[in-house]
Amino acid sequence: MKPLAGLLCGLLFGLGLAVSGMTDTHRVLGFLDLFGAWQPALIFVMGSALVVTLLGFRLVLRQRQPLFAPSFYLPTTRDIDGRLVGGAALFGIGWGIYGYCPGPAISSLFYAETNTVYFVLAMVAGMWLASLLERRLSS
Repeated sequence: MKPLAGLLCGLLFGLGLAVSGMTDTHRVLGFLDLFGAWQPALIFVMGSALVVTLLGFRLVLRQRQPLFAPSFYLPTTRDIDGRLVGGAALFGIGWGIYGYCPGPAISSLFYAETNTVYFVLAMVAGMWLASLLERRLSS
């Protein structure tokens, strides 16, 4: 049941990204272009996501445990370190260069655009290299 729930949530998330315009790189880059031809439409997408998240967390955390897990897995650290800042910077750079972050990029594979496939391959390679580097540094 857990894999089916994950699949359905992923499909719903991908559909929401497509309907909201988050899979349209021109719209995303237009939103990020604050000093040029700024397109503010995605601010409503982000604002509504924030409201849903705030309300959703309040409702979900009232439960004793999740439906498909023995307990909630919430972050315990609040440290701002180099890994967090570096990851945020890489995320922002990737988003600003091509107009995708990981979720919309994977959802956009449906459109079978060559540049998106290259972006996702580079993203996966970067994740693999980061995990390899992290393992080497920790040992």
